[in-house]
Amino acid sequence: MAETPEKKSIVKEKAPKLADPIAATIDVASQQMIRRAQDLGVETVFDRAVKMKPCNIGIQGICCKNCAMGPCRLPLPKGGIEGEDTRKGLCGATANTIAARNFARMVAAGAAAHSDHGRSVAEVFLSAARKETDDYRIKDPGKLLAIAHTLGVDTTVEVDGEQVDRDIDEIALEFAEKALNEWGKAEGTLEYLKRAPKPLYEKWKKTGVLPRNIDREIVEIMHRTHMGVDQDYKNLVKQCTRAALADGWGGSMLATDLQDVMFGTPSPLQSEANIGIMKEDHVNVIVHGHEPVLSEMIVAASQTKEMIDYAKSKGARGIQLGGICCTANEILQRHGVPPAGNFLQQELVIVTGACDAMVVDVQCIFQNLANVAKCFHTKLITTHPIARMEQDNVIHIEFDEHHAMDDAKRILKMAIDNFQNRGTEVVIPKQKATQIAGFGVESIEYHLGGTFRGSYYTLNDNIINGRIRGGAGVVGCNNARSQHNNECITLIKELIKNDVIVLTTGCNAIACATEGLLTPETAAVYCGPGLAEVCETVGIPPVLHLGSCVDNSRILLALTEMVKAGGLGNDISDLPAAGSAPEWMSEKAISIGHYFVSSGVYTVFGGILQTTGAPVFQDYLFKEMEKLYGGMWDMYTDPIKHAHAIIDHIDKKRKALGIDKARDRVLMDMASRQALEA
Repeated sequence: MAETPEKKSIVKEKAPKLADPIAATIDVASQQMIRRAQDLGVETVFDRAVKMKPCNIGIQGICCKNCAMGPCRLPLPKGGIEGEDTRKGLCGATANTIAARNFARMVAAGAAAHSDHGRSVAEVFLSAARKETDDYRIKDPGKLLAIAHTLGVDTTVEVDGEQVDRDIDEIALEFAEKALNEWGKAEGTLEYLKRAPKPLYEKWKKTGVLPRNIDREIVEIMHRTHMGVDQDYKNLVKQCTRAALADGWGGSMLATDLQDVMFGTPSPLQSEANIGIMKEDHVNVIVHGHEPVLSEMIVAASQTKEMIDYAKSKGARGIQLGGICCTANEILQRHGVPPAGNFLQQELVIVTGACDAMVVDVQCIFQNLANVAKCFHTKLITTHPIARMEQDNVIHIEFDEHHAMDDAKRILKMAIDNFQNRGTEVVIPKQKATQIAGFGVESIEYHLGGTFRGSYYTLNDNIINGRIRGGAGVVGCNNARSQHNNECITLIKELIKNDVIVLTTGCNAIACATEGLLTPETAAVYCGPGLAEVCETVGIPPVLHLGSCVDNSRILLALTEMVKAGGLGNDISDLPAAGSAPEWMSEKAISIGHYFVSSGVYTVFGGILQTTGAPVFQDYLFKEMEKLYGGMWDMYTDPIKHAHAIIDHIDKKRKALGIDKARDRVLMDMASRQALEA
């Protein structure tokens, strides 16, 4: 009998787990690009989110790796804590201490990111004021004159017994020097804190949280969270508050102001948004990151005859700029350059095959962009000394403000030369939406009252009379652990349906743009009757785009202006207003959230905060903070519940103000008006 051959075991390779495009995002253009990437074997963040699950311990905030005896993991028992919580790390650190240290380090990192951005802008502003660069200048002297007093800079000088206007260059130089000093001054506290309502400033002073300078508060967090230093979660939160305030009322606010003075204060303009803004017959250059110092120059360079003619010489019809993340918002609000997408869309614009160059600076940049770019012709160009990538296909062109235009043209020429290297198949989704962006504290004031009544009185009046229920600042990132854009859009639609006007920034603003929520016409479709009426009357969208992440400082100042206008209390905490980050992802979001809470704002985050493993510490953030500052943290995973938590808070504040019931409007004759003014 013949010997039977041995059976060989055949091991079948499992097909890699891939994201369901429809489950991954509500954006149709992104769904198309995810499918295309999968068909081409190109991995994106959406696929990685399916393959890699988050750490169960880390997500609770109770893994400590601050020394080499760890990492020490203190998981919360499934049945919760009964009696005394005896969980300890090797050094004896409790779950509260570990969670508070981790939270504090997120605040420090977030504040450092925003404030280092601000420092870079301040350094360029100083160079411009010293006339060390010809490429940057003061574009909005009016804004400089308006803010000069905040740093104690006089705009007039006495000459022969008379007050005369100081030279604008003198004012700029003094302001620049004093601004840069805020990062490291040896004495005093941050000057911009005095822009807050006086009762709020006094709360900060009483509780001892006035930041001394920006850098010191961040450094002190890192010291306090070193092994064996601060082991009192309440004391750690106190330092978190100093650092967060140094961000929101310091580094971020200075960044916004200096950018406005140097690049122009935004005013409403029309543009488009989504991947569909890319053009097959144009050189497509995508700028991505957060600092507008480079992107401003790329915009200027792309509009020169030299660059346009060079693009045409290579077979293109022109140059199409687009943006990702906050750099997108910066050049959108000042120049109308359309965003191609937000955080989770950064790989997808390359997958179109039409991205000739992606130019990145700092923050929120996937290292995997280099791997995606290898699959296409795209040139990936890093430009900042603190943000480089290890992959060999990444080109580094260090940007220097002293020869900014030359650097910008060099980058554009590289993109233009690459236009002819495209593959045969270019797939650009058709989806794009119209948007109105570029709102700010000044433009909101103008739109509400014009030059006749330039204040926030009109907004307050409509909140008092009930047409507008209240306001919400909805900001932040995207997170691949939730359906892209869904939390943002579902939340905002529910808010405006209930007559809550929304101020938005960052990637949330781009989500709103791609979903068509940033036009005045939106109000008639999605808003409650009161908000719809107001939007129609003054010609604004119900969702106002206020800029990038650092521009959350605009929301703080808008709230302050509401307090000044009167009728809604004496402090930010009295206002029928709230904050929200429905798809937060970054450490910057934690710093933002904490400076809003510390400024008196009820602040709700979507998803999960990394505090759940320490219930006592979480309760302190979620309940006790309100007693100190008037604001507190909260968390909801469901966007509808999230929205109604905000609405309930707004209603609570309306009741406290005595404006919870509709009042009859009285048409007053002239005699009645004169009696009121007497």
